Amino acid sequence: MKELWKGNEAIAEAAVRAGLEAYFGYPITPQTELLEYLSTRLPALDKRIFLQAESELAAINMVYGAACAGARTMTSSSSPGFSLMQEGLSYIAASQVPCVLVDVMRGGPGLGNLAPTQADYFQLTKGGGHGDYHPIVLAPSTVQEAVDLMYGAFDLAEKYRTIVILAIDGNIGQMMEPVEMPEMREPENAKRDMGWQVTGAVGRNRRVITSLFLKPAELEAMNSALQTKDEKIRAHEVRYAEKFTDDAELVIVAFGSAARISQTAIQRAREQGMRVGLLRPISLYPFPERALAKLSQRVHNFLVVEMSAGQMVQDVRVAVERYADVQLLGKMGGLVPMPDEILAQIEKCLPPLPVETTLTEEEALFAAYL
Repeated sequence: MKELWKGNEAIAEAAVRAGLEAYFGYPITPQTELLEYLSTRLPALDKRIFLQAESELAAINMVYGAACAGARTMTSSSSPGFSLMQEGLSYIAASQVPCVLVDVMRGGPGLGNLAPTQADYFQLTKGGGHGDYHPIVLAPSTVQEAVDLMYGAFDLAEKYRTIVILAIDGNIGQMMEPVEMPEMREPENAKRDMGWQVTGAVGRNRRVITSLFLKPAELEAMNSALQTKDEKIRAHEVRYAEKFTDDAELVIVAFGSAARISQTAIQRAREQGMRVGLLRPISLYPFPERALAKLSQRVHNFLVVEMSAGQMVQDVRVAVERYADVQLLGKMGGLVPMPDEILAQIEKCLPPLPVETTLTEEEALFAAYL
């Protein structure tokens, strides 16, 4: 049965139902409702932990500790807070322990404002901390999709022993939509031994989790393991959605709120006879570069719509620019692209439609004679 849920609260409830055991976080808008919801929901359940840390730095390191113990653990934040977590995320990546994060993006750089943007793309997808690593980054465009991706995020993190990030802009965090919640799972940590977590070395050899590898050969081996894992993720975890691409002369590439708004512009363009389609990346990392490259074999115009100065557009250009022209419509500072703006940009990217003319009878006879 569907119920009306606010985005942030729906994501929090989905995490609980996925078996979340420990949440550590710090309030920052526009994600604070997620933390507030868990502050009452988790303590009401058996053996679930909620702790408001003194800062984002403390929160991510608490997540690190709980992850090392094998708990299903997560934190959430917004753009400036997420910046503060980068050192801890780098340690987690090197230690290869699973955890889940939610980033509800807001305007930046600096403290910015509370308006929705997508300008965290580089920070999320390129490994914001130091070193060679990539988290899995998932970008829903509806509250229902956010719930579904959140529900599977812990399984994905544990499968690859990696960081999984749910990336949403402030619009999706704040909007209310009908949602069907998944079933409740009980935490399974006490019943399982995943073979790597540190839970006390009684009756077995002790396990050590570390991100410190002083010998270059050891550090190279660790990095090689990360790259092997990354190859598997890129081979099996690419997610995207297409609409109207079969006959498209122009394909819009957009994610999250920008993709939702683009669909309205696409519908209007098609009503006017323009063949426009949409490719919506769901996994920002791994990026659907092969799908875009395949499309570019027959579609030679792409328009990237982003709520930033243009970040994802760089990945699109790498994928298709050999065969296609790529244009950008970017909105900054928390401004949201409107359907009319996107439609105007579509018209600039496509050649003008042929103008139908009605010939007189004499002109028609002359044309037939020719």
